[in-house]
Amino acid sequence: MKGDRFINKLKEKITIKDIYRMPEEQITVTVDRGDLPEAVRMLYYDMGGWLSSMIPNDERQINGNYAVYYVLSMEGGKMSPDDELPSEEKCWITVKAYIPANDPTFPSVTRVVPAAVWYEREAYDMLGLVAEGLPDPRRLVVSDDWPEGLYPLRKDSMEYNYRPDPYSPEDEPEYQFYHPEGEGLLDVPLGPLHITSDEPGHFRLYCEGDQIIDADYRLFYQHRGMEKLAENRMNYDQMGFLAERVCGICGYAHATACIEAAERAVNMEIPRRAQALRVINQEIERLHSDMLNIGLACEVTGNVNAFMHIFRIREYSMELAQLISGGRKTYGNVVVGGMRRDISGKEIKRGLELLDTMETQLKEVWEAVMEDDSQVNRWKGVGVLDKQVARDFSPVGPNVRGSGFKRDTRYDHPFDFHNEIEFEVCHEEGGDVFARETVRYREIMQSISIIRQCFELMPTGDIVALYNRKIIPNAYALANNEAPRGENIHWIMHGGAQKVYRWRCRAATYNNWPTLRYQFRGNTIADAALIVCSMDPCYSCTDRVTVVDIKSKKSKILTHKDLKKYSQTLKNSPLKGI
Repeated sequence: MKGDRFINKLKEKITIKDIYRMPEEQITVTVDRGDLPEAVRMLYYDMGGWLSSMIPNDERQINGNYAVYYVLSMEGGKMSPDDELPSEEKCWITVKAYIPANDPTFPSVTRVVPAAVWYEREAYDMLGLVAEGLPDPRRLVVSDDWPEGLYPLRKDSMEYNYRPDPYSPEDEPEYQFYHPEGEGLLDVPLGPLHITSDEPGHFRLYCEGDQIIDADYRLFYQHRGMEKLAENRMNYDQMGFLAERVCGICGYAHATACIEAAERAVNMEIPRRAQALRVINQEIERLHSDMLNIGLACEVTGNVNAFMHIFRIREYSMELAQLISGGRKTYGNVVVGGMRRDISGKEIKRGLELLDTMETQLKEVWEAVMEDDSQVNRWKGVGVLDKQVARDFSPVGPNVRGSGFKRDTRYDHPFDFHNEIEFEVCHEEGGDVFARETVRYREIMQSISIIRQCFELMPTGDIVALYNRKIIPNAYALANNEAPRGENIHWIMHGGAQKVYRWRCRAATYNNWPTLRYQFRGNTIADAALIVCSMDPCYSCTDRVTVVDIKSKKSKILTHKDLKKYSQTLKNSPLKGI
């Protein structure tokens, strides 16, 4: 069976207490918490795994313990062309360990696998699980003034109706940015709000002159508590709508992965026509997202002409989205068991015309960009992601493929209709901005080819299966798909009464952020915004804000309409004097 070779190697050094498969290619091995670092290290470096996610979970209601699940994609290290596993051996292996409720500590995996650092920082913030020996134990997800002892994803946190007294500005804790040793280094802040970013992220660049020596950054200024909301209030179809709001660009990919995780946990098969429709919608997202990033990478360097032409062509992908899904953002189509909306032969014919137009016009614009030496020179050699750094931190998407790794979850872990289409995994060796943007351009062409194949091979039949599978409480599974920014991982453990017990959503950018520090090094301050842009990060999106009046200690939710009104007249604004 898949994964047996890896499990047998683990058994040579590690005592495995239990093995769980659901579905067959997803294997969970339970080990003692003391064996966690060595088990993950062996799978990661010795056997060619990549850390795709880590799920901390409050299972006290189930077995009296907390638990951690380290999810590894077994595909080969891929440091060289022959360092890849055969397709029949690729699988997912999750290393699980129970953490006693009266001693919520475990040895840090980050010491031997750097890719685990953000996961272990978040495990403390959200569940109070302490990774002993973690090199960077700072806050990650919650704010700096978050109360100690309050952990949002613990099951008993629902009992809290807690709003702490707000800090006054002079007493509010300040995030401790890492500062490298050395005299004369200039500390250059970038953000939290910056003209080149549409969302908040606070970067600190440490420079000698205008050259960046090192960097640190604080993110998660916006956190919406989606995982907690889902487990408290929603059924699975409702969760699909929530997952779409994780990201404004990759919403469809998130909704699909969320629903497919629930489907896989009960081994549910969906109709082939629905499978094809899901693939089409995901590739449409890749079209408009990759064109967005290429356009912005031109605009950041001052090439507004190329930016405008690429955005003009991008409109065809938005028209295609509306044609296939009924809306420019492909929202509201995925349901448990299939799809909500079908397409007709007439829509397929028009879709093929739009694909032809995009392909022809984008080739012309890309050739013009490549003939512009000043543009190419602004991209080449900038923001290099070293191959070994990439291997250590498990980045995804164009960020890792631009550093020479043939990593694509559609290729490494194909499922459903992906097994019936052909495509090339686009990767470049440069590791710089030029390589990442070239990967995106090549992927656009591959997406056009994939959508054409789906149109031509479109199966007949139903688009939704009857939900005839019984939910098994505490059964769990993960779902993966290749969003425009890279691999998304959604992990679901079923509860009862059509409710989720635990939902873990890991967006692609989460795995990409930790490498940014290394991509900054050796570049100039003028390149910083371009490097961030080429990573194509997603921070978070929200449409409202909470304002707290320090004097009265009262808070008020301001809607978009309120903010517009208050911005027009400061005299009556509750923001005045705060």
